Amino acid sequence: MAITNFIPQIWSARLQEKLQHALVFGALCNRNYEGEIRQWGDTVHINTMGDITVKPYDPTVAIDDPEELTGTDMTLAIDHGAYYNFFINDVDAVQARTELMDAAMRNAADRLARDAETYILSVIREGAGVKASKAIPDGGLYALILEIKSEMDKAGVPRTDRKLILPPQLETELLLDQRFITGSSAAAHRLAEGSVARAAGFDLYISGDLTDEIIAMTPEAVTFANQITRVDAYRPERGFSDGVKGLCLSGAKVLLPAAVCVYTITD
Repeated sequence: MAITNFIPQIWSARLQEKLQHALVFGALCNRNYEGEIRQWGDTVHINTMGDITVKPYDPTVAIDDPEELTGTDMTLAIDHGAYYNFFINDVDAVQARTELMDAAMRNAADRLARDAETYILSVIREGAGVKASKAIPDGGLYALILEIKSEMDKAGVPRTDRKLILPPQLETELLLDQRFITGSSAAAHRLAEGSVARAAGFDLYISGDLTDEIIAMTPEAVTFANQITRVDAYRPERGFSDGVKGLCLSGAKVLLPAAVCVYTITD
């Protein structure tokens, strides 16, 4: 892939696609406010509507005047960035350059995804409305998930589309317990894309970025905006090679803290 044949828009789109497929937390957040990210420091205004008052009706009494809708203005800041910068030597076989470029872009997408996951996780940890420590009870992991479900119910978190993200070391216990719905032919259609099981109203996911935490959330509670804003090819001043560099900008925010819970697992 010589620099003369490099089309930035095509490689940017391919890189963005590979990046999205590599995300766990990023895939579980909503993208409602992504819009068009152009530069570091961009802000997106999010208007959160207040509750509408519901009143008792009496057919013998005139209804009240309409109330004015109220809202809270929140901002999503595009305040996180990551870049890559590599080169391919001219001496590499011409027929291998496209393969090298594709492999390099896959690797860049993977590294960008890891960076994005770390960033989103830091936002979730900071903005979670519930931060608690829990030991796995005698009833096992399933019993702990039931406790988390009960606490979310008490907090009034909607039951639809709940997600639970677990560390890898709990996956074996999860898959061996028949109380979890796993990907059998009869139950596979009930699992959300990317989830490994379902239990107590949660779609369950595994993230290698977790070690001693379980995170419960709904997609509407956390928003994430991400875009590959630049992919440039150039000739480095020294040597004989084609260089490629790219910039990825993103922002994340917890919009509904009550629907985001971080539980640290204790012994």
